[in-house]
Amino acid sequence: MGFYRLDPEMSADLEKLLKKFSREGRPGLENSISISWIRYESRNPQPGSGFGTGWLAHKPCYPASVVKLIYAVAIEAWLQKDLITNSPELQRALKDMIQDSSNDATSLILDLLSGTTSGPSLIGERWEGWKKQRQLVNEWLTSFNWEELKGFNCCQKTWSDSPYGRERDFYGVGNINRNSLTTAGTARILESIMTNSIVSEQACQRLKKILSRSLDEIERQSNPENQIDGFLGEGCPKGSQIWSKAGWMSQARHDAIWCNKPESKPMLLVVFTQGQRRSKDKTFLPALANELHKLHSQRS
Repeated sequence: MGFYRLDPEMSADLEKLLKKFSREGRPGLENSISISWIRYESRNPQPGSGFGTGWLAHKPCYPASVVKLIYAVAIEAWLQKDLITNSPELQRALKDMIQDSSNDATSLILDLLSGTTSGPSLIGERWEGWKKQRQLVNEWLTSFNWEELKGFNCCQKTWSDSPYGRERDFYGVGNINRNSLTTAGTARILESIMTNSIVSEQACQRLKKILSRSLDEIERQSNPENQIDGFLGEGCPKGSQIWSKAGWMSQARHDAIWCNKPESKPMLLVVFTQGQRRSKDKTFLPALANELHKLHSQRS
């Protein structure tokens, strides 16, 4: 049983739309994309109240910087349990990790969550202990017992260049231990933030604040790394309120977004695309979001 109610009409619409985009110059699109698309019938929905559909939504994918969304929620969970101490530097890192997608900030965040640090290769008991500590976020995710979180692996830092030393060792042969998310699980995490149901309401409000993004064109022009242009936010109607976390690298272009359109009901959309061709395509995610918003408006 999923966390939303399956809408057959949305399923049919999504399949038609993907076939349309595939015919229009994106061959093989259906095999290189995962989607979770959910609509809500209330302006202030309860968790699990949405109607939706998915496309390969339970397929594990390398998440790029979308994993930072998970680390941000984990920080609030750790603070709630007094496992770590809050500080201005922690809050600065948390903000920079989400709003600017800083990899340096993410390094500090994962160090705090796991009690580990980067450095030279380790051996013996020290290495075994380090690896065990790095599974703490995964153990926390497992404790939810959510079907959508199967296939998640959230234990690696994100890199502008490449991991070295013990970090490189931890990836394993063929990068077998790299991070992994599904759009279904990511969607449920984002929904839980927006409905104040995964950590305390106060903590969820703090998360919403750093996930909030502006569609103002002047602000976007002043920040080329705005996580709007080339992503789902660009395809949202003017005047919308959005909360999102994007991810982009040479083989992936992803986004997870919650959108409150003017005079309409909320829509949640998570899209992971894979492969170099998809990664370089700056027009697809905005176009997909635009089409799905049109379909959403017909039901709102």
